[in-house]
Amino acid sequence: MNIYADTAARIVRALDTLKAAGKLPVDLATPAFAVEPPRDSGHGDIASNVAMMLAKPAKMKPRDIADLLAEALKGDRDIAKVEVAGPGFLNITLAPAVWHGLIRAIAAQGATFGRPDIGKGVRVNVEYVSANPTGPMHVGHCRGAVFGDALASLLAFAGYDVTREYYINDAGGQVNTLARSVFLRYREALGEKISIPEGFYPGEYLIPLGQALADQHGTALLAKPEAEWLADVRTFATDRMMVEIKSDLLALNIKHDVFFSEASLTRGGKDQVKAAISVLDKKGLIYEGKLEKPKGHDDGEWEDRTQTLFKSTEFGDDEDRAIQKSDGGYTYFSGDVAYHYDKLSRGFLHLINVFGADHVGYISRMKSAVAALSGGKADLDVKVVQLVKLYKNGEPFKMSKRAGTFVTLRDVVDEVGKDPVRYMMLYRKNQESLDFDFAKVTEQSKDNPVFYVQYAHARAASVFRNTAEQMPGLDISLESLKKADLSGLSDQGEIDLIKRLGAFPRLVEGAAKAHEPHRLAFYLYELASAFHGQWSRGNDSPHLRFIQSNDGVATQARLALVAATKQVITSGLKVLGVEAPDAMR
Repeated sequence: MNIYADTAARIVRALDTLKAAGKLPVDLATPAFAVEPPRDSGHGDIASNVAMMLAKPAKMKPRDIADLLAEALKGDRDIAKVEVAGPGFLNITLAPAVWHGLIRAIAAQGATFGRPDIGKGVRVNVEYVSANPTGPMHVGHCRGAVFGDALASLLAFAGYDVTREYYINDAGGQVNTLARSVFLRYREALGEKISIPEGFYPGEYLIPLGQALADQHGTALLAKPEAEWLADVRTFATDRMMVEIKSDLLALNIKHDVFFSEASLTRGGKDQVKAAISVLDKKGLIYEGKLEKPKGHDDGEWEDRTQTLFKSTEFGDDEDRAIQKSDGGYTYFSGDVAYHYDKLSRGFLHLINVFGADHVGYISRMKSAVAALSGGKADLDVKVVQLVKLYKNGEPFKMSKRAGTFVTLRDVVDEVGKDPVRYMMLYRKNQESLDFDFAKVTEQSKDNPVFYVQYAHARAASVFRNTAEQMPGLDISLESLKKADLSGLSDQGEIDLIKRLGAFPRLVEGAAKAHEPHRLAFYLYELASAFHGQWSRGNDSPHLRFIQSNDGVATQARLALVAATKQVITSGLKVLGVEAPDAMR
């Protein structure tokens, strides 16, 4: 049940009635119009700009259209009042029975309440994390991992067929450096004293890999030249690192459906990079030329020679992009083009990539590549997650000894737990930087959003436990609450709480369309605040308490409201990947 969608449908029916009566042009098309909570709650439950959207095509004053609509809607028994404000806004107040019906709808629909079927089974590929397999996941990866996972869950909840994908960057110089670093630790494991050269990976996390390599090969690799051991050690090291990365992600309850190897693009006799370039070439989008040296250029992407270039400027990019170097070698960009060509070949026309802040410059070129490869049929949305700054008691949190140069994801999860990490990584817009203070995310107060929301769920569960103890003869089963007399839910705090529950379907739909899971984190905090507020009002005014030991009818009605609140919090937290506890420690 979506109160706002239902009201929009009522407005459309009223428009049809007015057209049939000759009060509006018969051929007047219904435009997209807003149906939303008014800015001032004193103006009713729902506001709409439909009259202003119709004014120009109807060649009428918006106020006149609004007056006609107000009169037509007054005959709807579910609408208590309609007022016209300003130039033609409709302010609608719904009948109490509508809000009571919402509570019943939540009880009936359970975990499916608020689930908009806007996805209709459309396939969406969400690629996130995609860190180089050269070391443990760090806190920057952590935010992208949580954001991508929550976004994928949100889209799945909204009816999309979601594939969660991780792109393993296991080709190129960085994995060769990893192999050489592991080989150095292998020599160390065999008793050799080593020093780590500049440019190698110095973290202690490679010590176990060196030991495992020694256990597997003994001293056999020592006598071999690098050309003979490099490929095998590279595969060994990347495989072991991916095991660790998957374990780190699992600590955050993150699982991917697909782990796609970059090296597989040119493995086994196939050359997906060449195939992708060929597709672009056949479209007349590949040429030989030189690029001007850009400011702050990437040396790996620019050279003062004739190269093979992609006409990305034809698709909105600010400059054409090198796709093959003058010596015939592929650029970094060409691998990304081939990877997205593979996604398109697998039938994905809706792609979402989660990038770190350091990859902002790749957005326009990747969108250009997807548009060119798909002939404009596919869309790519790139969501950028900004940096995370770690603090402990207000002081910057130091690097991890094990990682050598940064704080690992596992460091953060081990310090505060999965739920605080996930919720706080989402409790700010992804494009805004995030200050993460270990002390604040573990304190038990209103200032800690994850505690406040989880506490609301636990508090709701406690209401049922306390009712069972205080009123053992009262039927508080879900089936009983579905039939409860809700007419007594008339206190303003109760009505405000119900209205917040009614906003959930609209919130989910908007967040899914905008690819913004943070909206759900914000909403849950506001819902929890309303619930805690009503609890506190009961402390001050005993007649407002959820449990009325001498009034079973009132208690059942309020338990129905508590159950609905608990269900929505459960559903929202599940999308965010956060536990909904029935008790707090």
